[in-house]
Amino acid sequence: MAITGECFCSEVRYQHNGQLRDAMSCHCSRCRKMFAAQASASAFVEPEEFQWLSGQHLLTTYMGEHGYGIQFCKKCGSTLCTVHKDQVFQIMLGCVNGDPEIEIGRHIYVGSKATWEVLPEGLNSFEAGFR
Repeated sequence: MAITGECFCSEVRYQHNGQLRDAMSCHCSRCRKMFAAQASASAFVEPEEFQWLSGQHLLTTYMGEHGYGIQFCKKCGSTLCTVHKDQVFQIMLGCVNGDPEIEIGRHIYVGSKATWEVLPEGLNSFEAGFR
């Protein structure tokens, strides 16, 4: 079953023809700024199972210093995915349509979370990266 997603203005749309995997929420200061929220929520995809359906000309890419970047709609500002070497490898769960049938499995960089964010007890969380 295909998973679809779109930006806030619905101009940029995508489809993923596989399972989402390894969903996580990142609480680092960079993700807070990137999403204007307390954290990001994303899941990994297989690049060959991902395709843009419309609005690809509206995508803007911001590349970070390590060759990883984000793609967002230049019309409405929605961050849709992360890329590496021009391939989508992670999608933002906030832009997925419907129920993607996945749960956040871990919370990373909780050691640098915002002081105003209160995390529930019992989360699978990591002070820094993934382990």
